[in-house]
Amino acid sequence: MKTFEFRLIFSLPDKTPAADTFLDALYEAGCDDALVGIGEAGSIALDFSRESNSAREALNSAIKNVKTAIPDAELIEASPDLVSLSDMAKYMGFSRQNMRKYYIGKTAFPKPSHVGPTNLWHLYDVVEYLHGQKKLAIPEALIEISAEAFKCNLQNQTTRYKSLLT
Repeated sequence: MKTFEFRLIFSLPDKTPAADTFLDALYEAGCDDALVGIGEAGSIALDFSRESNSAREALNSAIKNVKTAIPDAELIEASPDLVSLSDMAKYMGFSRQNMRKYYIGKTAFPKPSHVGPTNLWHLYDVVEYLHGQKKLAIPEALIEISAEAFKCNLQNQTTRYKSLLT
């Protein structure tokens, strides 16, 4: 079994009691491996460190656990997915300046998914690129969870905006 670290952010239904009222239910539903954040009104974030055979299994079981505790909660985002250079550096274990050197110095470096004041990349694209360079040892769990978070978000957005796609 591997340990997968990821974050799930859910919106809470309107007229829901404060998020902290769900703490016991989340624990009882199997989220005892998550740090729960209740700072923003109307949402709840859970940082998981979950042991599982696969990243997909870890994500799906965590989502199921949350939905058991809070049936009307709606998944907003699974992380790690969209990341800045600073976020990438944190996941790779080195400085932002070093990460910037990879970005600036390599024409094959993945293109950002969002260009703006802060560029954003899908972490999976970056770890696959760096893993392919064979210069960095990327933890297999990070490769797997970044791919599954990307797929989860893509599926979630496709479902949410289905009417626009037809």
